[in-house]
Amino acid sequence: MSFVLVLAIVLAILLLFALRFRYPYFIAEAKYMCRIAISIYRTPKFLKSNPFYTLVDRFLDSVQKNPHKAFIRFQDETYSYAQSDKQSNKIARSLLKHAGLHEGDTVALLLGNEPMFLWMWLALAKIGCSAALLNHNIRSKSLVHCFTCCGATVLIAGAELQDSVEEVLPALREQGISVYMLTDQVTAEGMESLTDKIAQASDEPIPADLRANITFSSPAVYIYTSGTTGLPKAAVIAQRRLWAMSFFPSVCGLKSDDVVYICLPLYHSAGFTLGFGGAIERGATVVVKSKFSSSQFWDDCRKYNVTVIQYIGETMRYLCNSPKRVSDQVHNVRMAIGNGIRPEVWRTFISRFGNVDIKEFYGSTEGTLGFLNYAGKIGAVGRVNYFHKKIYPYALVKFDQEQDEPVRNAEGFCIEVVKGETGLLVAKITQKAQFGGYARDPKQTEKKKLYNVFEKGDVYFNSGDLFRTDHENFIYFQDRVGDTFRWKGENVSTNEVSDILTMATSIEEANVYGVTVQGYEGRTGMATITLKKDHQFEPDAIFSHVTTYLPSYARPRFIRIQDCLAVTCTFKQLKGKLVEEGFNPAVITDPLFVLHEMVKSYRPLTRDTYQSILDGHFRL
Repeated sequence: MSFVLVLAIVLAILLLFALRFRYPYFIAEAKYMCRIAISIYRTPKFLKSNPFYTLVDRFLDSVQKNPHKAFIRFQDETYSYAQSDKQSNKIARSLLKHAGLHEGDTVALLLGNEPMFLWMWLALAKIGCSAALLNHNIRSKSLVHCFTCCGATVLIAGAELQDSVEEVLPALREQGISVYMLTDQVTAEGMESLTDKIAQASDEPIPADLRANITFSSPAVYIYTSGTTGLPKAAVIAQRRLWAMSFFPSVCGLKSDDVVYICLPLYHSAGFTLGFGGAIERGATVVVKSKFSSSQFWDDCRKYNVTVIQYIGETMRYLCNSPKRVSDQVHNVRMAIGNGIRPEVWRTFISRFGNVDIKEFYGSTEGTLGFLNYAGKIGAVGRVNYFHKKIYPYALVKFDQEQDEPVRNAEGFCIEVVKGETGLLVAKITQKAQFGGYARDPKQTEKKKLYNVFEKGDVYFNSGDLFRTDHENFIYFQDRVGDTFRWKGENVSTNEVSDILTMATSIEEANVYGVTVQGYEGRTGMATITLKKDHQFEPDAIFSHVTTYLPSYARPRFIRIQDCLAVTCTFKQLKGKLVEEGFNPAVITDPLFVLHEMVKSYRPLTRDTYQSILDGHFRL
């Protein structure tokens, strides 16, 4: 090796060290930008192909390339790419014959986490149909609403969900909906069996011309937003958007030899588009879990040799709260992709379970923009990147909590916040960043748009989420607009208060929200909590804790104790009903406490105290 070459290598190493010292996130940012560039390069290739190259075509390429590679692992069964291809062919042919489906039709799926869910979507995609992914936990009015708003003509449901279907069957029959159950036979009038028909169908390949008219703007799937109040909205995920979401795991670093553990619901965008879609895009293997279990999580990871896991903040907290084992760090998990992990949980997770590369991100099902914390900065969801912002313009703007709208200047335009100040995230709607809206709901679609944000005629997507950036340009999620309240002239973050409360020795979980009080402006803080096992509520200690860590305006004036907190199917805390019930002891049977400044403690909230508050004698 020549002296010049050795010198060049030494200088290159020194340069890297210098860059790392001066720009500590240089290497991470360089990797991120390379992966972004690759995805940008590949996307037009797919979008401009004729016929359009769909995600199912990507799956079929993997079938040809690695037919015997494991695609789905479920319980003690393993299904290869070729087996999954044949099974989805059988389903597609049975639906073509018996359900009379055609390209462009929409089919609603009411299924749990199982291989059939994935095969069913592949089958529908092969014949040019879109799928509406229904939450199998919803019932009655909500189920009918979700089914109706997607425009589906067929419903396919799992055998274990027959009772739920029978409950809404009259409403479905009125609309002329065909209902198929995944059983060999049914006795209820108005339903047909499907499993027996699938078994008899041929597994020959499905002709590509059955989906020949699919374009990048065609609906690929409808995914319902998991709002904590009101009826769900069906976000339209077009083919182009599905590709973008499926590319995301590769930007995080997902590889073809990875094994991805999916324990989040497949009807949710994280489980379906990132977990399932991301695996198809990379040609990887997925492990499907019926539902999340903290006690079985790491045993599963060892059993299936899992290398990549998905998470949301609550699942990470559950794992950290599970009993410690000597085998906690005995696994092959190298990366975790998800969102919502709190800083203290992040640190605990790494300390306890080993150096797993946590890829915290921000994104919403219907949103036009996402962030990725590629640098591993604890607590952040991403970092301001010049090129990313050029491609997908966005801004953080001043937001009026009381008026529930962005602040505008004298000229009528929004005002960007300064670094360190919390602002509403708005993302420009462009040809590259399109907003698909909500199916059959133009009113809700329009509500998410902001016009004339920085200039006449521009249109931005209103994320409804608040963020701030720090001096290093890292981006931190603060709250959803609905998850803040204003008290004593100050804005209070429910997430921040919740974090402080769960630091207390006796508190396991805390759901914080604002409640209205007669005679006061804004909303005062209230927390519904659960207690740790073998712990009791300690009024004096909790008072000392909140007064130590929280300013006066942020301290929960009321505390309600429950055995468990109500959450959505994706573990998001439900606040709506709690806010509605307020703090009236005549309505609430759970133990209630009120913060009592005079005695420096929390005291039981009696009916007399409640009336005293309403009369203005007991000051908050």
